Amino acid sequence: MPPATEMTEVQDDTLQIGQYQKGVKQLYDKGVNRVPYKYILPVQERPGTTHAEFDIIAKENIKLPVIDFIELQGSCRQQILKSLADACEQYGFFQVVNHGIPSGVISNMINVAKKFFELPYEERSKYMSSDMNASVRYGTSFNQNKDSVFCWRDFLKLMCDPLTDVLPHWPSRPTDFRHSAATYVKETKYLFLTLMQAVLESLLLGTTTCKTEEDDEILREFEHGGQLMAVNCYPPCPEPDLTLGMPPHSDYGFLTLLLQDEVEGLQIQHQGEWVNVEPIANAFVVNLGDHLEIFSNGRYKSVLHRVVVNSDKNRISVASLHSLPFTSMVRPWAKLINEANPRRYKDTNFASFMEYIISCEPRKKEFLESRKIDLLS
Repeated sequence: MPPATEMTEVQDDTLQIGQYQKGVKQLYDKGVNRVPYKYILPVQERPGTTHAEFDIIAKENIKLPVIDFIELQGSCRQQILKSLADACEQYGFFQVVNHGIPSGVISNMINVAKKFFELPYEERSKYMSSDMNASVRYGTSFNQNKDSVFCWRDFLKLMCDPLTDVLPHWPSRPTDFRHSAATYVKETKYLFLTLMQAVLESLLLGTTTCKTEEDDEILREFEHGGQLMAVNCYPPCPEPDLTLGMPPHSDYGFLTLLLQDEVEGLQIQHQGEWVNVEPIANAFVVNLGDHLEIFSNGRYKSVLHRVVVNSDKNRISVASLHSLPFTSMVRPWAKLINEANPRRYKDTNFASFMEYIISCEPRKKEFLESRKIDLLS
């Protein structure tokens, strides 16, 4: 048990903001036994209540569509592409099994993530930065510079490209972190590229449009595209009904590949309700980002998701966010634009997204809403 003076300090709601910015792992390690006011959501936004605007309580578990990666590469490809299109249109999420990434690569990534967050605060804090463009950034909440209410999460964000340039800046402890994380980054990049090729094909199902050199050029862009890895830690929370690990949000890029341990926590909004996503061992949860919604001209939509916390289990997840190069413009795919389906989104890029989240507190899908074209004007 920590000394009584420390217990009083972490429970005191007059804590200076600097204490909160040290993160929830630090609060948990000090023995906090109630949620400080900075983490308490307004009543209508808490996960244990219902609000007229939309349901807050998760009413059920959901089994997301499952894409078998082996079948996607085989003779059943057209059938699996149809399943992929249905998953993208109806859920905005799916799970990938038999993806070919060795189980050792996956377990090593989870293990080094756990060991990093078990390091003393003084070691973790070496990577704290307010620069949202930093190649390595340790922090807490969602955007601790703007969040009016903090969320119950600490994170380590790693820019992943070019890998040879950023790798020397990644944490050197635990000693196997760089090797395990770099191996994981390479494997997930290949999986993303293969999935993205299938997504492009699925968007053209039922059309007479043929593959062109332009399609190959798009895939080449993705090969040099941006990759950001967010390693997340959600410590046990003494009052989980008062806060969230992550607020409702959508991701900015094309696809996010999420690896999570066996502890549940991810929820998605489906048909107006929050539903729990059941983890599948060694599977990846894949969700569509805002840029893919723009690229598909709204046919495939990014979906709001959030993370709930619990009172007795630590949860670790690793999100690998993939996009075009950060300097590339994202616009609706010309093959999907016609008189019956006019262009619905403005051009955008990663810089526009960064300017947005630096300037305000991100909420729901507000950034994407700002990119929509008013077809009635």
